[in-house]
Amino acid sequence: MQDRKIQIAIDGPGGAGKSTVSKAVAARLGIVYVDTGALYRTVGYYVRSQNTDPKDREAVASLLPNINIEVKYIDGAQKVFLNGEDLGDKIRTPEMSMYASAVSAIPAVRAFLLDTQKDIANKNSVIMDGRDIGTVILPNADLKIYLTASAECRARRRYDELVAKGQKVEFSDVLREMNERDENDSTREAAPAVAAKDAILFDNTGMGLEETVDYIVSLVERTI
Repeated sequence: MQDRKIQIAIDGPGGAGKSTVSKAVAARLGIVYVDTGALYRTVGYYVRSQNTDPKDREAVASLLPNINIEVKYIDGAQKVFLNGEDLGDKIRTPEMSMYASAVSAIPAVRAFLLDTQKDIANKNSVIMDGRDIGTVILPNADLKIYLTASAECRARRRYDELVAKGQKVEFSDVLREMNERDENDSTREAAPAVAAKDAILFDNTGMGLEETVDYIVSLVERTI
């Protein structure tokens, strides 16, 4: 697996388990996991800190020169720093999910983060997850997977994740926000969240983490 650099792209809607699955697959294969969603959440976090409407394209674009994002790997885990600060779980709230969705629809933001993502992939064997990895970021990836599940299943996973972190949320709110983000991401003009034509569609509704990881690792072994 380490003889040459490989690229694995995992796209799909929120709550499909992309990040958790990708981390586990990366650990199994001994490659680098890149959480691209964290980059957009970080931009969204800064936009919110400046009391700026995340849908105001010109206003958000004007903030980009003030944003310095660094991706570091500490003890095998990806850490994203905003102007020198590790934001940790501050970017993992439902509110930041909506901010990330809004800013990710802005072409200037996508261009701003494009080089960062491609640079990581060029220097390492990676598994990268997001909304447009197989279509835009890594169009020549060795393996492309579109990971999805029913909206109810994805909302339940996100709800359980947030509750485990001590956040007080209602399932109905998580499901509503999930559906709203799905609509926003799939219909945006800039890099809409759709499966690449050569991606393998994988619906893991009702499947556990290990079962999902085993299947993806088997795909890697067969494909690469």
